[in-house]
Amino acid sequence: MLIVALSITAILIVLSAIHLLWAVGFWFPISEEADLVQAVVGFKSATRMPGAIPCALVSLALLATGIVIWWPDSMLRTAFLSIATLVLLFRGGMSYLPFWRKLTPLEPFATYDHRFYGPLCLTLAVGLFLVL
Repeated sequence: MLIVALSITAILIVLSAIHLLWAVGFWFPISEEADLVQAVVGFKSATRMPGAIPCALVSLALLATGIVIWWPDSMLRTAFLSIATLVLLFRGGMSYLPFWRKLTPLEPFATYDHRFYGPLCLTLAVGLFLVL
């Protein structure tokens, strides 16, 4: 279980760092905002990256989850990790629903979401469930 917890924590820290970069306006790994929007946002009407506050909140949530994994067993830890697991399950599952495809048709997001983002969220959810 230690390897699962370490792996999840490492992934969450990397994802948190990427979202933090976006929060401060550093477009990574694609330097052109329009291209990054097409790769990581995917909504038809999206022309800009989400603002600093949404990106920072996602960064904080990812980092907090990576930290809470290491708390001693408690009701608060269980509740937090349960909610994080459900959010990740929801987000991962959305990748495979037809209505989500209609909302997020931009390429390469649609392909990345189906092949990478969705499976990553589902894998993290399963990992958190195992840690619980």
